[in-house]
Amino acid sequence: MTTHSSQNNSSTATNSQAQSKGLLRGRFSEATDAFVEAFTASVTFDQRLYAQDIRGSVAHAHMLGNIGVLQKDEVEQIVDALEQISAEIEAGSFVWSVPLEDVHMNIESRLIDLIGDTGKKLHTGRSRNDQVATDIRLYLRDAIDRIAAKQTDLLNALLDLAEQHIHTIMPGFTHLQAAQPITFGHHLMAWFEMLLRDRERLLDCRKRVNKLPLGAAALAGTPYLPDRESVARALQFDGICANSLDAVSDRDFAIEFCAAAALTLTHMSRWCEELVLWSSQQFNFVELPDRFCTGSSIMPQKKNPDVPELIRGKTGRVNGHLMALLTLMKSQPLAYNKDNQEDKEPLFDAIDTLEDCTTALLGLVPNIVANKEVMREATLKGFTTATDLADYLVRKAVPFRDAHEIVGQAVQRAVTLGKTLEELSIEELNGPDSSVITQDVYQVLSLEGSVAARDHAGGTAPSQVSAAINHARQHL
Repeated sequence: MTTHSSQNNSSTATNSQAQSKGLLRGRFSEATDAFVEAFTASVTFDQRLYAQDIRGSVAHAHMLGNIGVLQKDEVEQIVDALEQISAEIEAGSFVWSVPLEDVHMNIESRLIDLIGDTGKKLHTGRSRNDQVATDIRLYLRDAIDRIAAKQTDLLNALLDLAEQHIHTIMPGFTHLQAAQPITFGHHLMAWFEMLLRDRERLLDCRKRVNKLPLGAAALAGTPYLPDRESVARALQFDGICANSLDAVSDRDFAIEFCAAAALTLTHMSRWCEELVLWSSQQFNFVELPDRFCTGSSIMPQKKNPDVPELIRGKTGRVNGHLMALLTLMKSQPLAYNKDNQEDKEPLFDAIDTLEDCTTALLGLVPNIVANKEVMREATLKGFTTATDLADYLVRKAVPFRDAHEIVGQAVQRAVTLGKTLEELSIEELNGPDSSVITQDVYQVLSLEGSVAARDHAGGTAPSQVSAAINHARQHL
């Protein structure tokens, strides 16, 4: 295998740049304008596709050997040289050249430097159009697998935390006002359901990502009659893109991923909004780990929930990437257009942002500490068993609307007297015009009685939360 020192690499870069004056310029009478060269280049951001580009090229080379376009020794030379290029890139000794435009031409140029004319044969039967589409799909598939694995870990962390708080009572809210008693475990299982749908959407998106464009060439296919199915198997694609025009111009898979990422970040943002509220002095429901919080530059007492705040903020950027890709594709005629170069930066950043936010929550969620007594006290203060009192009256044959009125008056008396509903006497609960409420009502007005009464599938009763956790573990 050819060795390559950093000194030789610098020399090669100079040679490559000199050669680039003629790169793909056979039809033109002058060199590319320097500004246009920089303006149209993508290598500064698409070089992250190098591993996928090399994997695709290795599979393509083997296929060309199998159909007789390349000799066996030529395939071996190409594969060995591509492996060397991969090692150079990973070692940081590879010199990326803007005049060579993109990751594909940089790698191809280095391949030709290493093995000469044999390297020029690799591009037979393919175009950068189907090459980049393949690279992006491979890259996104790898990213989905990483993110989905982290989502699974986060789902398990939610189950573990929920299991610790099956009996921890807190107020459930509507309109950000205490509404009814629930358990903290039940609330965490709502987060679980959101993330479970997010992971399902991501894995469903993967099915449409995992189709092979290679072999479509520029737009019409290739007369070399490539064995596309063998390349798909080698690269672990589920199948091939059925139409060559669509194969090179489709970016639905990137849009779909960004849509799934935007919805996932929207859910995470909702969690984080609750964590910001709950960790404030006004709520004091939870304590966040110090290592996930920061201090103030001027106020030494502050413990700021910067991680959940930043996740909440990053949701907007992923929403923006979705809009950018939708707008990018909305008026493109078939097939490939240079516009599609703008697909990568939004997609890459959406991948990075979703993965980073998932990683952050994976570190944060298992270390949330619930202030159980504070949660319980807040539940008592909010008259959260009022609905239970109304249901009690309905079971005593009081029409619901009348029961609603009686309970509303009881709440008003509790406010005036500065008591909870549970602290009111039977006379105070009934008021002057009723006697239907009797001593057995206090079983209903207790917080434990309230949550236990919701003993049905999906309810907040501890037995149901426990069953939901067990079912979720089996599902995962």
